[in-house]
Amino acid sequence: MKNTLTIDESPTADTPMRWAPVMVAALAMLMVTLEMSLASVTLPAIGAELDVGSGATKWVILAYALPTAALAIPVGRWVDQADARTVFLFAVVGVALSSVLAAVAPVFWLLVLARVLQGAMGALVAAVYMPIVAAAVPPERRGRALGYVATVMPLGAMAGTSIGGFVADGLGWRPVFVLKLPVLAIVLWLGYRMLPRGTGGMPRPDRTLYGDTLILGGAVTALLLAFDRVESDAFVLAGLLAAGALALGIWWTRLRSSRPILSLTRRPAFGLPLLALLLMASYIGLTLFLLPFYVADVVDGSPAMMGLALMFFVGSFAAGSPFAGNLADRFPVRLVAAAGGALSLGGTLAMLTLGPDAGVVDLAWRLALIGLGQSFFNIPNNTAILAATPADMVGAGSGVSMTARTLAFTVGPSLAALAYTLGGSGAAGFHSGVVLIAALQGAGLLASLAARPARGVNA
Repeated sequence: MKNTLTIDESPTADTPMRWAPVMVAALAMLMVTLEMSLASVTLPAIGAELDVGSGATKWVILAYALPTAALAIPVGRWVDQADARTVFLFAVVGVALSSVLAAVAPVFWLLVLARVLQGAMGALVAAVYMPIVAAAVPPERRGRALGYVATVMPLGAMAGTSIGGFVADGLGWRPVFVLKLPVLAIVLWLGYRMLPRGTGGMPRPDRTLYGDTLILGGAVTALLLAFDRVESDAFVLAGLLAAGALALGIWWTRLRSSRPILSLTRRPAFGLPLLALLLMASYIGLTLFLLPFYVADVVDGSPAMMGLALMFFVGSFAAGSPFAGNLADRFPVRLVAAAGGALSLGGTLAMLTLGPDAGVVDLAWRLALIGLGQSFFNIPNNTAILAATPADMVGAGSGVSMTARTLAFTVGPSLAALAYTLGGSGAAGFHSGVVLIAALQGAGLLASLAARPARGVNA
């Protein structure tokens, strides 16, 4: 069965834009991405109340991230056979129920289980939001729609972290997990009212889907854990996990069910923007690892200083996203994406000129340049990926891009940490890490320039 929400009702250039489904999808994606930043502020309190060490508490984060990445592709394939509206409503309810379970968990293992369920529901939301956008907006205007989605998410995540911190300080960690319930109730009501009904319902997953989930999910999980072990200097275990991930990945490529996905990624119009996304997202290694250590060890600054500087990154990303969407609808998407990549690369290279007396302003304008560049890269790049995805594979394509982004967000800090250590830590290690991140972004810029968008977007 086909998902009629994305095929039978595909809009044309003459179809009016339906903003309500786009905003419903944006709010749902906000709730999914918010979960990472909200949970991070609870870790010390969780460790103290449930009597677990700091090393164990990071599983509150990992337990959410792993299923989100591991299930993205299999779930995306399943969404292509289902009614996107039904899946969306089911996922929103699932996020709400698993959040309540996390809030009331009396022991640590039950909290981790609740986070796994949250991540699985998050994977469903991530897989279905692209089909919703594709059904509501004609190809010629999708850049603007994706730009609005990208604007809502970072602003909400920034506000959520601050609110979560206040709530955790005043009421403890448990209420933090249910903060979003009122918004989820609104999203559920809006989704029920605003999303068009399709056919297909929620079909029973077939045997191949279970096989893909076990094999591909195992490969992605092993790879993410391997990079986590690299950061912990457990190199032998990291190597074994990486070898296991490679073996499972090769096994998956031999399955018949993998052929549509592999065929899609081999198309230059899809594969090159996907590669560019994977490489450009390595900037996260700079913001999450290199800069915090540089500020602490070289500048002798405080976490508050780093947090204030990062607000300029988030603010410029959010401010630039709607403009990037408009430009993506008017000009060749690969050129807009390449311009954004060049801005991000310039901000990264500017980090090499930071001195030991750097202040908030020195960090802020460089981070603002990177944030603006990332917004101008991501929106047209996502537009190109969506345009290159066949109508009956939008969910799978969304899952592939989500997996690539999650891998980049995990690999980036690990590579930065490795370069920092090999470079001798301190200023020298920081410079080594920046050079590596800049090299990856440069390769992403070349991939973006080489991409030729599919029909339906500006070439």
